[in-house]
Amino acid sequence: MTPSNKDNIPAAYELARERYAAIGVDTDKVIEKLATIPISLHCWQGDDVGGFENPDGELGGGIAVTGNYPGKARNADELRQDLELAYKLLPGKHRLNLHAIYLETGGKKVERTDIEPAHFSRWVDWAKEQKIGVDFNPSCFSHPMAGDGFTLSHPDKSVRDFWIQHCIASRKIGAHFGQELGTPAVTNIWIPDGFKDVPVDRYTPRMRLKKALDEVLAEKIDPAHNLDAVESKLFGIGSEACVIGSHEFYLAYALENKVLYCLDAGHFHPTEVISDKISSTLAFLDEILLHVSRGVRWDSDHVVTLGDELRAIAEEIVRNDFSNRVHVGLDFFDASINRIAAWVIGTRAMIKALMLAMLQPADKMRAVELEGDYTTRLALQEELKMMPADAVWGAYCACHGVPAGIEWLNEVRDYEKAVLAKR
Repeated sequence: MTPSNKDNIPAAYELARERYAAIGVDTDKVIEKLATIPISLHCWQGDDVGGFENPDGELGGGIAVTGNYPGKARNADELRQDLELAYKLLPGKHRLNLHAIYLETGGKKVERTDIEPAHFSRWVDWAKEQKIGVDFNPSCFSHPMAGDGFTLSHPDKSVRDFWIQHCIASRKIGAHFGQELGTPAVTNIWIPDGFKDVPVDRYTPRMRLKKALDEVLAEKIDPAHNLDAVESKLFGIGSEACVIGSHEFYLAYALENKVLYCLDAGHFHPTEVISDKISSTLAFLDEILLHVSRGVRWDSDHVVTLGDELRAIAEEIVRNDFSNRVHVGLDFFDASINRIAAWVIGTRAMIKALMLAMLQPADKMRAVELEGDYTTRLALQEELKMMPADAVWGAYCACHGVPAGIEWLNEVRDYEKAVLAKR
């Protein structure tokens, strides 16, 4: 893969290639490698986590979306149309992360326990046209059966059974996506269960959750089609005092049951970072899932930007050659700005972070660290901050026929005037 002859990118890239070669980095290989790492775009940014099960339904499960920017997707066709523009403005080939509430039933009422692959057939067809893989999630929120904040750990067996059946159905749909598209779907289980105030008994609900998960995962599914994941959380709206699916609970469950553990960047204490947890979990698990987000003061799911923690996440993946063991997905929802722009900004930031990590002489840095030469390590880390990474980004984007700079926003603005403003 070589940069195209567009504008002044080749000249800038040649200079950058020489600069990086001097410190032992092959930028051509970086451009080639970067294209092999897909990012899973979350469908729920496009319609504020509403889904298409009940257009008049309200958000539940501690999920809150702020803002009223015009033009949100009102149906699956509009959402797919918006996604197509987002993918068009991203270098590389990426994935889609789909929730169960984004089913299409032709106007018929279908209970969540009864969802089937047929309700996602148009998503399958579209994904084949786009040549992308799809990940999946049961939707254990925004439903009367989750009205009191409990699902798989509910004390009422009938409620637990409802959500168990929903998760079982979701795994089958994930497997269907994987089989049809030739790439395994990561089917991730997140539930909102927890107490608003300090509980007397934390153990019993967690044992109910453990048993429920055992039932959900009882049927073995070919990992070539489906990979199961469980996602923890520190707290949520309405579950400030205790979340049943805590970090310790799900990490232990993933280890014992050989499923993926999902690290969400906004689901820990404000002073914790998931970048520090990646190598620890992969010392014991074969694979993990990331939900990359940007918390501001709490789990607020802001649009991902190229900050220190995002770069640290990418460095952990790249320096340890974890790209085949870490599934990178995004998870944020911002209704205060153009929703398509949010996808593009967040995804491009994640790709840039991976590129910056690849542009580091990791072997050299590791060697001086092993020798105890922390002076050279720090000097290298600081020197890298002023290297001409922008020229490499420009070359990478040119290879994929997408704008490198903010020119992409012009296309989003044109689409906003022509399409979004009429919704």
